[in-house]
Amino acid sequence: MPLAGLFSGLSISASGMRAERIRQDVISTNLANAETTRSDKGGPYRRQFVVVKEAADERSTSLLSANTADLSGDATQPDHLAIPSTGLSRDERFSGGGVAVAEIREDSRPPKLVYDPSHPDADAKGYVAMPNVNVVEEMTDMISATRAYEANVTAFNATKGMLTQGLQL
Repeated sequence: MPLAGLFSGLSISASGMRAERIRQDVISTNLANAETTRSDKGGPYRRQFVVVKEAADERSTSLLSANTADLSGDATQPDHLAIPSTGLSRDERFSGGGVAVAEIREDSRPPKLVYDPSHPDADAKGYVAMPNVNVVEEMTDMISATRAYEANVTAFNATKGMLTQGLQL
């Protein structure tokens, strides 16, 4: 196994931690602007969310382009489904690149209209366009992002421990 393969587990976990940290930052921004009725773009703040994609390397993209209907490959266990034949070794088939933040998008949901005629941003009918940020949804997303970050830390530490144990042999 090449040396880079030994550390791929660490880099995959690190990419997950990086993506979840960015997700937490975006959620924090949404929460901080939950009452912002004026933005640089005009109108109320618009909720943002993170789009995460697979950070594929050359080996995993060749696996994706393989004919998945071809099940002539070998199975890991007798009762498991066979792995599609790709011409790659077993180590190369299971190499992934982790994840990456593809983009940060604005939520397309309309702003909430709240009746408050005394508000400086109220329209002629007394309604204020408030951000489309749902605090409960954001807190739920924050818990999810935190747990995903913690899971990646656990995987990182487990991989580091296995590498350390291997060096001690």
